[in-house]
Amino acid sequence: MARTNVSIGGFVLAAFALAACAQGGKATSTSPQIARVGAPAPDFSEPSVPGPTLSLESLRGKAIYLNFFATWCPPCNEEAPTINALQRQYAASGLQVVGVDVLESARKATLFRQEHHLVYPAVVDQGTLRDAYRVNGLPVHVFIDREGIVRNVVVGELSPAAMRTDVERILR
Repeated sequence: MARTNVSIGGFVLAAFALAACAQGGKATSTSPQIARVGAPAPDFSEPSVPGPTLSLESLRGKAIYLNFFATWCPPCNEEAPTINALQRQYAASGLQVVGVDVLESARKATLFRQEHHLVYPAVVDQGTLRDAYRVNGLPVHVFIDREGIVRNVVVGELSPAAMRTDVERILR
């Protein structure tokens, strides 16, 4: 009996592999877009604070710095003042920082913004952006140029100098 199960399991696995090859590894119209350096950023429209929603489309033409965070994350709290300073310094040059509060509430995102006196908005992500950017730890920094192309993704804490370098690169 075990042999039959292995044979059926092997058949199912082969069928999935064949289907994946037939699609050429490309996303189908029903599969979500996954972020890749050098490729267009996945589109999004998420609830934001101060509200009501924020979309990638509404930021067209801006250099975008997505900062994935959570209120409980110590490095996220440590980096917030530096990221805020970058938004203040480079806003006139076309930078838009967007905080992405991962799997928390609008209330927590609002408190985080207030505590750190943030001048940039935060979206409240219930997993859509987390999945699109394959976030499995925090913080994560995503730098998107004015054409909407992902130029860099950094997982983990980032030094102020490295943040500035990536911001200046996407503003060119």
